[in-house]
Formats: sequence, C-alpha cells, structure tokens
Amino acid sequence: MSEKVHFIAIGGSAMHNLALALAQKGHQVTGSDDEIFEPSRTRLANANLLPAEMGWFPDKIDKSYDAIIVGMHARKDNPEIVKARELEIPVYSYPEYIYAQSIDKQRVVIGGSHGKTTITAMIMHVLKYNNRKFDFMVGAQVEGFDVMVKLSDDAAMIILEGDEYPASPLAPKPKFLYYKHHLALISGIAWDHINAYPTENDYVRQFDKLADATPKGGALVFNDDDHLAHIICQREREDVLQVPYSTHPHKIINGKTFLETSKGQVYIEVFGEHNLKNLAGAKSVCMRLNVTEMEFYNAISTFKGAANRLELLAQNAQTNVYKDFAHAPSKLKATTRAVKKQFPERKLVACMELHTFSSLNKEFLRQYKDSFAAADVAVVYFNPQTVAHKNLESISFEDIKNGFNDTNLVIFDDSEKLKEYLLAQNWTNKNLLLMSSGNYNNVNTKDLSMKIVG
Repeated sequence: MSEKVHFIAIGGSAMHNLALALAQKGHQVTGSDDEIFEPSRTRLANANLLPAEMGWFPDKIDKSYDAIIVGMHARKDNPEIVKARELEIPVYSYPEYIYAQSIDKQRVVIGGSHGKTTITAMIMHVLKYNNRKFDFMVGAQVEGFDVMVKLSDDAAMIILEGDEYPASPLAPKPKFLYYKHHLALISGIAWDHINAYPTENDYVRQFDKLADATPKGGALVFNDDDHLAHIICQREREDVLQVPYSTHPHKIINGKTFLETSKGQVYIEVFGEHNLKNLAGAKSVCMRLNVTEMEFYNAISTFKGAANRLELLAQNAQTNVYKDFAHAPSKLKATTRAVKKQFPERKLVACMELHTFSSLNKEFLRQYKDSFAAADVAVVYFNPQTVAHKNLESISFEDIKNGFNDTNLVIFDDSEKLKEYLLAQNWTNKNLLLMSSGNYNNVNTKDLSMKIVG
C-alpha cells in the first residue's frame, strides 16, 4: 500500500537513500533540509525529490502524512517535528522506520568500529551472485546495486549495516539497537564519536548492549582477534550461538592475494589483513544464511570492494593511488599496513584528512599515536575552518605531531599547498594512499591521481 512520507533533513547519506528507496517502491515522498551537499543533491534532484527551497516549512505538514522520518541533522525543536507531533503523525528515526518495514523479516545487523560497510557489501554481493532474495541498507555504493537501501514486500531477510552513532535527536540510542537483530556481527571495537560518547567506556558499552540484544535462538558473529569484541561476545548468553572468526588463510604473490581453501587457491581483488578478517566475517554470516562454502568462494572472487574503501583511483607500472574512507585511528593503522604489506618493495606515502569531530578534538588526537607506523612518508591535512565550524578548540601543527607521536609528520592546513606537495614528489616505485571521510576542501582526488600517474 502506498504511503505519504516526509523526511526532515532529507540530505543525509542514509536519509536520502531511504527516500530514494521509498519513492522507487511507489510511496509519495517529500523532504526538507537547511543545506544539502553532493552527491545527495544531484541524486535527489534526478528523482524529483530535491526540496524546492532550503529551510523548514511546518505549514506544509498536514494530517495526510502517514509517517515523518527524522535525520540526525535535525534538532529536537525543529518546527516541522513540533507540527507533526501536534497532529499526532507517527515520527520515526530512519532505523526505527526500517525496523517497522522489516518486522516480519530475518534481520542481520553488521556492526563494529571498522569494516562494517565492507562486510555488509561482501554479504550483499555473495547473496546477489547466488540469486538469493534480500533487502538491505549499506553505507556506501556497492557495484551491482543501484541504491544503498532496498525495502521490498517479498524478501524474507534484510542485511543492515549497523551504525553505533545515535539515531536521531528524538531516538538517542545507537542506530544498531533499533533494528532488533536476529543475527549480529561485531567486527571490532575502537573508541570513536567522542561528541556522542565522551569516554571509551561509554562507547564500548553500546556494543555490550548490541550483544545483549541478541535474542534466544539468535547468533552473534565476532572478530575473535579483537580484544574488546572477544571479551564482549564470549560472555555467556542463554541460547545464543557464538561464532568467532579470524583472518582468512591466504598468500600474497606478486602483489596479488589468494585465499587458501580446501578446494585450492582463490584469487580475490581486495587485499589487506583487515579485509581478510572482513571476508572471514562475511563468510561466517553467509554460512548462517545457508550459503555453501563453494557458493561463497565463487562469489567473493568477483567482489571489487565498496566505494571509497581501498578504492584504486589510478595506476601505472610504478605507482598505485588508493582512496579510503579511513579516519579513525584503528582504520588508519589497518589500511596503511595493508597497502605497505601488499607492496613491500614500494615506498608508501600515506595522506589523511582530520575531518571528523573526534579527529579534530585536541584531546582525542593522542588516540592516533603510531597509527602511521607502516608509512614511509606520513602526511596530515586539516582545514582550520572546519575546526571553527564544529566549535572546537583550535589545533596546532605541534598538537598533531604530538598526537601522532611523529616529529617527521608533514602537515598542511591549505589544500592547494597539499596538492602542490603531492604533485612535486617523485612517484617512481611509490604508492599514495589518500584517507578521509571528507574531501580535502573540495580537492578532486580522481583528477589529482591521474596527474600523479601521468
């Protein structure tokens, strides 16, 4: 049955994808926001869902709406929320809405501080390759899928990337708790989101809650190599199946990675120990979803990765340029180590942008200690305007060097000077790894990469 749904803060990554999915399903969708950036803006415009003007318009909210979905960007006192509540229209955060739409499905939630997008993408790829019917929500574009959210009437299961960040100002629990999973995976736990979880204990406790929410007869899959995940997930829970996983056996031959399986070696297009852990986690979940080992290996050999996750931007015979969404200390460490191990004979220039609230927090910077140890040259960029915009205390080059415990760290606060520096390097037998959840103040990384490889 078609519904009329309004999105408050429609421009968010997950929000606009859910809006697109509902419109594609035949629902009547409207939305509002005070600012919308790319790629959300173009994608909404192409679907005729871009608001005609920016701002909040409570007068447009009436009783004809079946549901109001609120994004994290909106405030509690948003005038449209106030109006919706006056009219007693059901108000949801997007995880609450997805749960309501999948209440009769088997719900699989992939959580963790790192790797959850890749693991979710791997599971989706394997299920699609083997013609399984399923719904999904994932945090990045995945090859072979036009959208990042799918809600159908006939799929018996849904695969959900479970974020630990609060769902909305009206729904303050972590998003992954609203999905009420039957099967959950925890990929690893490393403190992040200092604005929502001021202490490490606050943060870790959320994953404890996720594990505790596993129902009787449910399953908990976890990275047994991660200290905190091991402690939390090994705790005895009545009638819950515990499924530990570790790095998949493999070999690296001439810069290519092969899985060691009972049926021989299987070439894969992703690499790095963290991705081999991700793959092992995806395999454990797929086994619980009645995918056979051979079905899994046949499918995973064709998986190219999720967008912005160790994505190869450009290459020549001497140089590869990669882009990765890494921004937290554990992600930096894993991704840098992966590229260096894959190409040990090449020098590695690792460049990251401090962009998130946590990474730009002077106190949190110490969490980055030695995270660039695997790089031959370590570069950090930050935009002082972003620091000011987030109302954070200003940080100095010295603060960053102390945080990373690296006196040789190359630091820029001007993106044009960063580009000049990178273009001036001799890239013979040398790789570049660009890591950020932002865009280096609108640097076209694809264009930069092509110039580097010539």
